[in-house]
Amino acid sequence: MIVSALLLSLIIKTFFFQSFYIPSPSMVPTLEVGDRILVTKWRPDPLPLRRGDIVVFKDPNNWLGHSSEEQSGLHLVVKDVLTWTGLLPEDAGEHLIKRVIGLPGDTVVCDDPDGPVVVNGEALDEPYIAEGSRACGTTFTAVVPDGYLWVMGDNRDDSADSRAHMGDPGGGAVPRANVVGTTFAVVWPLDRFTGVGNPFGDQAVSEDD
Repeated sequence: MIVSALLLSLIIKTFFFQSFYIPSPSMVPTLEVGDRILVTKWRPDPLPLRRGDIVVFKDPNNWLGHSSEEQSGLHLVVKDVLTWTGLLPEDAGEHLIKRVIGLPGDTVVCDDPDGPVVVNGEALDEPYIAEGSRACGTTFTAVVPDGYLWVMGDNRDDSADSRAHMGDPGGGAVPRANVVGTTFAVVWPLDRFTGVGNPFGDQAVSEDD
């Protein structure tokens, strides 16, 4: 029974959805520190990514500055097994979670640190941004390469997102292949149980799809 439960959990994690734990405030107020979320593995593939989706992705170029120290011990082994099978929420600190702002081929512009984000000549209406945060925070122009995404946190003034990594390989854009899945629900704590939708709907989808 235990083996069957582990196999079922692994299959669900691999093909359907996966749980993550939010360790940082970069997506406040949409996602708070300590939230447990579910991400669907069906977006991307077979469903297309859309501008406005909140994606979990593997760290593309050591954005997090991972420590080189190796951990060990029975506690870590048990934790790794439970996380691998999907029985324990994965710490999003080992990945990153941001909102898709630019899709492949998009031009993302911020002419004014206090102004709106402009995508393909149109200013985005972003009601999800944290109160008091600036939509841009800095000035930049980025053309999103094929196979990449431009991502930003909802808590713009406290998010080291694509803007902070424009000098890295890829110019701050994240490889689409690094995306683990798209957030669709907050499941814990119970008083924050809610669905997580896309404010833009299906108006903008990835050209790669």
